[in-house]
Amino acid sequence: MNETVRELLRKIGLATFVSAVLGFFALPLLWLAFTPFDANPGIAVSLPDFTLHNFQVLLDNPYALASLRNSVLLAAGTAALVVTAASLAAYALSRVRVPGRDVLLYVLLLLSSIITGTAAMVPIFLLAFNLHLIDSRLGVILVLTGGLLPASIFLLKDFTDATPTSYEEAARVFGASPLQILRHVVVPVIRPGLATVAVWTVAQVWGDFLMPFLLLRNPDKAPASVIMYTFYTEGGQPDLPLISTFSLLYSLPVVLMYLFVSRRYGFRFHGGIKR
Repeated sequence: MNETVRELLRKIGLATFVSAVLGFFALPLLWLAFTPFDANPGIAVSLPDFTLHNFQVLLDNPYALASLRNSVLLAAGTAALVVTAASLAAYALSRVRVPGRDVLLYVLLLLSSIITGTAAMVPIFLLAFNLHLIDSRLGVILVLTGGLLPASIFLLKDFTDATPTSYEEAARVFGASPLQILRHVVVPVIRPGLATVAVWTVAQVWGDFLMPFLLLRNPDKAPASVIMYTFYTEGGQPDLPLISTFSLLYSLPVVLMYLFVSRRYGFRFHGGIKR
């Protein structure tokens, strides 16, 4: 009997703990879901006094929707550049025997983890200034690409190492060039890795604040992560109707990307060649 009571208390305690943790993480999401439709939004979660006026306020802001477009441009450009450069570098590092190859890769990965954007912002700004890349989306894309490349190469090299070289040898017999082998043989096999790197890159760029804030001067070019910090009233108070509505729209692309990848791949990534 005592054993049964202890087991019951253990289950109740576990359920209470899990419920508390879920509630802790669910409250901000509930605030994000309800507040944009509330006529009198506040910092507490409550049933909204339904209105769509907050969305009209968002549309009246001259920078809100343009900043979302800028975020899409930065994320897409960085993801394309990172996936392309990382796949080429990972394939070369996987197939070409270079002395100290693995040490070099680990050193790059270590340095990219230790030297963060905050620590390197002064030399990055000076480099961008000397290259005339200040207030340029291209400059932001190149800087973000440089920061994300080491980890991307490290991830893709593991996928490339798992690709059987017999496929490449067969393609080489039929006269395929190295780029043709990479495009038609290796890329279909490492497609899961490419998708992983692309999603990770988009998520990193989408939420990045420091580099766009540091390098972009024109508010017409600023991404959503920077523009959000300008949503204050004339009295210096946070504009909750605008912030909540913009936050909802700002989070939707990442959620849609997750749903697309989950629907397309689920938790099982498959390559293009079956053994």
